[in-house]
Amino acid sequence: MSELDTVRSRDGTAIAFARLGEGPPLILVDGALCHRGMGPSTPLAALLAQGFTVFTYDRRGRSDSGDTAPYDVAREIEDLQALIEEAGARGDAPRRRRHQAGAVRTAVHR
Repeated sequence: MSELDTVRSRDGTAIAFARLGEGPPLILVDGALCHRGMGPSTPLAALLAQGFTVFTYDRRGRSDSGDTAPYDVAREIEDLQALIEEAGARGDAPRRRRHQAGAVRTAVHR
């Protein structure tokens, strides 16, 4: 298991994430009902960590991440941007793998 860390989104909300492995950064975005402890990202991260630095995170309002009212999908895009900046600090542009509602978040981010 990887160590838990946080980044701050634009509105100051703490977004919890874990980093696992070594290599180019890859951010896994879970679906609406998932978080790092429940969903496909954590087992997938273990497999992908052989060739990537894999970031899994708790989307806003889930598990170890904070939440700031009112909800707006734009806040989730800002959360992802904060994580992309964290991943990019290592020198490579991160790749993203999306799942269910996570696909909408990353598609809007482009």
